[in-house]
Amino acid sequence: PTRGVDVGAREEIFDIIGSLVESGMAVVLISSDLGEVLNLSHRVAVYRDGRILRMDDADQLTSETIMQLLTGAEAA
Repeated sequence: PTRGVDVGAREEIFDIIGSLVESGMAVVLISSDLGEVLNLSHRVAVYRDGRILRMDDADQLTSETIMQLLTGAEAA
C-alpha cells in the first residue's frame, strides 16, 4: 500500500492500518514488499498459481522462506 509514496505518507498509512486493526477491523494487506507484509501482518498467506502454498503466523516466516515458496525452490 506504500509503493511510490514518501516516507511521511508511508508512516501515516501504517498508522491508519494499525488504528483499523486496534479497533477490531480485519485488514487484508496485499503487497510485493515482503518486509512490509511481515511487519504489518499477524498472519501471512503465500499464494502461487491460484492456490495457497502456506499460511502461518508472520513471526514464523522470513522473507527468504516466502521467496523460496514463491519461486518454487521449496516445497510447501
